[in-house]
Amino acid sequence: MISIDLTMKTALVTGATGELGRVMARTLAKGGADIIIHYYSNEHKAHQLQQEIEQLGRKAMIVQADVADLDSVMRMKEAVEGRFQLPDIVVANAVSQYSWTSVLEQSVDDYVDQFNSTVLQAVHLAKAFVPHMIERRAGRIIAINTECAMQNFPSQSAYVAGKRGMDGVYRVLAKEIGEHQITVNQVAPGWTISDRDRENQTERSESYERTVPLKRRGTDQEIANAVAFLASDLSSFITGAYIPVSGGNVMPAI
Repeated sequence: MISIDLTMKTALVTGATGELGRVMARTLAKGGADIIIHYYSNEHKAHQLQQEIEQLGRKAMIVQADVADLDSVMRMKEAVEGRFQLPDIVVANAVSQYSWTSVLEQSVDDYVDQFNSTVLQAVHLAKAFVPHMIERRAGRIIAINTECAMQNFPSQSAYVAGKRGMDGVYRVLAKEIGEHQITVNQVAPGWTISDRDRENQTERSESYERTVPLKRRGTDQEIANAVAFLASDLSSFITGAYIPVSGGNVMPAI
């Protein structure tokens, strides 16, 4: 029987207290991985998630860091190294939030924040955790991109610019470290149903669903399932991929 088996693995999930991050962390834990829970400001949710993961029988630790700051990421690495195992799996999920508007109205600071939280996060996490993966000749890096990176709709410019820049870093990194048997891939969610939607009963959007070949929105669990697959040995010969999990709403050309 084929299954996701992450036993004896440790996974770092950045932005693990967010809507998608929590589900990714829990799913990797259910696959057998111990979890490093990264948070930026929501320590309370981080502790809640830690308890959930420990109740699943896995080890979990929480770490605070600003992924846009290299020194902060390096301190996070040192904190992990002193108490836990350095990650075999790194899920780059954290991203800064802001109001979307037109290029002419968008604050320049928003572009800078997006660059820092996407492109520089990719660089900082690589500098902190890839050397250990190279030593072990094994590792998985999984970045959370977006269908928006291929759609280029009005009001998305800062978000698209950041995610496309991140895409470039990860594609190059995949080629640079592939010889060490480290894979680097991206999951690109569509507009995803999360716990917030369930609580607010906002799961449905007929106008959006009409654009999706599968005629529905995806779920946070479906995104987490793709992450778990890429974290596992089942994906051992996949690297440099941008994989939309959007019900066919975007289809990369060959």
